[in-house]
Amino acid sequence: MKFHQFTVLLYVVASLSIWVNAKAIANESGHSTAPPLNALESDPSVMGWMSGFPPTKDKRVMQPDSNFFSFPKLRWSVCHMQELLPTTAIKRDPYVARPFEYELVKGIDGVTFVPMGSNTAMSWQQSLLANYTDGLIILHKGKVVYEYYTGCLQPDNLHAAMSMTKSLTGLVAQVLIENGQLDEHAKVKRIIPELAQSAFGDATVRQVMNMTTALKYSENYADPNADIWQYAYAANPLPKPSDYSGPVGYFEYLQTVKKQGRHGEAFGYRTVNSDVLGWIIARITNKPFSQVASEMLWQQIGTEHDANITVDALGTPFAGGGLSASLRDLARLGQLMLDDGRVNGIQIIPEAAIESIRGGGSKKAFAKAGFPTLEGGSYQSMWWVFHNEHQAYAARGVHGQTIYVDPTADMVLVRFASFPTSANGKIDPTSLPAYQAVAEYLMGK
Repeated sequence: MKFHQFTVLLYVVASLSIWVNAKAIANESGHSTAPPLNALESDPSVMGWMSGFPPTKDKRVMQPDSNFFSFPKLRWSVCHMQELLPTTAIKRDPYVARPFEYELVKGIDGVTFVPMGSNTAMSWQQSLLANYTDGLIILHKGKVVYEYYTGCLQPDNLHAAMSMTKSLTGLVAQVLIENGQLDEHAKVKRIIPELAQSAFGDATVRQVMNMTTALKYSENYADPNADIWQYAYAANPLPKPSDYSGPVGYFEYLQTVKKQGRHGEAFGYRTVNSDVLGWIIARITNKPFSQVASEMLWQQIGTEHDANITVDALGTPFAGGGLSASLRDLARLGQLMLDDGRVNGIQIIPEAAIESIRGGGSKKAFAKAGFPTLEGGSYQSMWWVFHNEHQAYAARGVHGQTIYVDPTADMVLVRFASFPTSANGKIDPTSLPAYQAVAEYLMGK
């Protein structure tokens, strides 16, 4: 693999929030494939990343090296994306900041559960380390009952949300639908004529939102001609190679995606759908996605901090995975979902938007994607709906990010993590049963 390809690959992982196999990278670069350091050993303060004035060469995490998202450096990088990549702000309104009420509950660390595929019980506290948790907050009946920080994270700094960004994008679109500004049945080409000849042109807005578009699009990193490489080159805000002649930015690239199959038949998790939705939002509102998210949500829900979102070379926000936010502010977003769009009893967004998301999408279409840890689930407006006994649903991002909303338990749980590999299927067995167990524990209080 050439250096510029390796650079782009690691940029893709950081900015597109999609699958990368850490072992394959280690093999290609000739390094050992020994088990990764555990959560305590890989803590950024233990590793000493970027410590000193200036940091010594062996402790630097920086551009243009572009290996900042390889483990264990990623455990520092997730809290410093704005120092590594260009971003734009999702601004809060400081005059409506809303503090949380605290009623900490003892005993949560000792809650036990049995992981999927195991016969051995694990404690809540053990699961935090097993999943390289950087921070976790639990709200029960609107009050903070548990809060945990370690690694790079503190209450007043931001952490990469990865593909939880998609759920923010999906929520904004769903609100526009309920407000009558966006027609979910409209063909994409009617809203964005530039996409008429692309795969998205004859898809409906709803098919984009639920990722049931039929795309000829490969994310096979072993193939140097895979579509993901072109997407990476187009989206990369860093200088292009001198011989590069492809599209520049997300929007230009999206026009090149071709169709394969019939829309609406199967769920296919592809980040490009989120960027199309971000473009739809921008076109409908005549504002960048970051500004719409700020005005519709971030300025309304009492956030403590501005969030930020990465941008391409043209300043286009990455609606599929570029968000960084504080733990407590994402808890406020989760509470908004739990409270049917209300904040302190005031309706901020339409209740119907939350009802649509909570109801879920097509289980049949979702099943075709083959997510073994999410069997029986669905995907609606870029939220993952579990259809479990508590009717829980979630925003999810690679390396362990989640906003988990449990209406039955009146609970919101937000976790930031920096798990060594990106696939949440490796984390779900020790996460989803843990969330259910703590929900049941709180219901018993």
